[in-house]
Amino acid sequence: MSIVINLDVMMARRKISSGELAERIGLSPANLSILKTGKAKAIRFSTLEAICRALECQPGDILEFKPD
Repeated sequence: MSIVINLDVMMARRKISSGELAERIGLSPANLSILKTGKAKAIRFSTLEAICRALECQPGDILEFKPD
């Protein structure tokens, strides 16, 4: 089982850059990159909430479960 991060897809739909999103949600660009590339082991609900608020989306738009 794996969780796929579709953050880059939502960012493209909203036409927002990584730097702009990082600034809006108060996350460093490096940490946003780790999350965006799927290398993160966890995400705080407060961070997920900030991303959803900034991108005007739902958590399911960003996180997707794909069975192996």
